[in-house]
Amino acid sequence: MPRVSAEVLDARGCVAELHQIRARAVAGPGERATQAQHARGKLTARERIGLLLDEGSFREVEQLRRHRARGFGLEAKRPYTDGVITGWGTVEGRTVFVYAHDFQIFGGALGEAHATKIHKIMDMAIAAGAPLVSLN
Repeated sequence: MPRVSAEVLDARGCVAELHQIRARAVAGPGERATQAQHARGKLTARERIGLLLDEGSFREVEQLRRHRARGFGLEAKRPYTDGVITGWGTVEGRTVFVYAHDFQIFGGALGEAHATKIHKIMDMAIAAGAPLVSLN
């Protein structure tokens, strides 16, 4: 049986860590925040996107982006997505680009990273000649 190099083992560890980080990003700020959103009669950003797009078609863009703000304790609170989910998928087979403000994170407040993600998805929609849907 061939031996696995230390570099391969290290790469596998990094890939496993990336999968864990992505799972945390998809899970969002936690079950309590999701329950609070549902108690208000509202869906989460991911749930809204899921209702709009064809099942399994969503491809997220910049899922791991985080804000760079300092002050007011923000250094300690840097959630993935920075309060906006961006990407593309299909509606009845047609490509559309979409972003949805995630009110579970900073109340969906707009910051630098948040705005950069929206701007990027707008540029991608223009380049593709496809519609852009904003879920607020």
